[in-house]
Amino acid sequence: MNDKKALLGMSGGTDSSVSALLLQDAGYEVTGITFRFYEKDNDREYIDDARDLCERLGIPHIVYDAREAFQEKIVRYFIFEYMEGRTPVPCTLCNNNLKWPLLRKVADELGISRLATGHYVRKRFADGHWHIVCGTDADKDQSFFLWGLPQDILERMLLPMGGLTKAQVREIAAERGFTKAAGKRDSLGVCFCPGDYRSFLKRHAAPNVIEPGRFYDEDGTEIGRHEGYPFYTIGQRRKLGVHLNKALFVKDIDPASNRIVLSDRIQSLEKHEMYLKGWNAPNPEALFGKEDVIVKIRYRKQANRCTVCLADNGLLRVELHEPLASVALGQAAVFYRGDTVLGGGIIEKAR
Repeated sequence: MNDKKALLGMSGGTDSSVSALLLQDAGYEVTGITFRFYEKDNDREYIDDARDLCERLGIPHIVYDAREAFQEKIVRYFIFEYMEGRTPVPCTLCNNNLKWPLLRKVADELGISRLATGHYVRKRFADGHWHIVCGTDADKDQSFFLWGLPQDILERMLLPMGGLTKAQVREIAAERGFTKAAGKRDSLGVCFCPGDYRSFLKRHAAPNVIEPGRFYDEDGTEIGRHEGYPFYTIGQRRKLGVHLNKALFVKDIDPASNRIVLSDRIQSLEKHEMYLKGWNAPNPEALFGKEDVIVKIRYRKQANRCTVCLADNGLLRVELHEPLASVALGQAAVFYRGDTVLGGGIIEKAR
């Protein structure tokens, strides 16, 4: 393969547009590809924007229809997890199991060696392994979502946004005359339900499956009614509809009985260890048994020290050095040392 050829995922937004400019500046022969994953109200403006930019830059543009795969691997998973009383991580699964593998597949078919996106992350080669590294812009860093990528993808990745801030990226687009790209708003939340996921579940779950149920306190006393267990997540405090003049938190969700247990003690939600399935670690020796590992179960504002080992059942056991509240099954747990991602997995059990 020609090492100066790059296949760039292009959403029509600011980041992928500027990535195309910077890759060209660096001497890469760029081909843009826009994946059709989900289109609300058949809105295809993003395709037109990506195509127009490619035309201005004189680079080929491909449109790849992945809507069926997205529906099967991401949307159905999203619904299924909530119906199981778990908390899904669709952006993580999309990146690790769909978007980047599709980039690799198409690149291989076209004989293109490099894979590129507008993600705000960097990469680093250490001790014989490639690792995802946090982006320079802490507010835009997306390392939390890319822990599951294999070495063959990491090695081929080009990440033009990794060393830039969002403000710098907008400035580059404006200075180069791409005013529409410079002014585009950032996408927020899950792409197929950017608002309240509950309304999405109401429209797409099977009829008569989500039914009202009862809230109970930790002693088993009924204290209120809820709209259906899939509409709540572990640790949730707002929009419960129960008013007892004190803060209440979702402690347990039982899909079989449609019961939800609330607690007024955040300490009762604390967990001391987690077990992860579907885990990935580029270099297990850098992760297992080390005392300086940080685990995050949220994209922002949370970091706990932990020790990680392989359990007998093949899951990763994560011993938390300090208890952690609001651990929901189905969430991702991501490991860091400094700014380097050491791996991650999906929370299967916690206690």
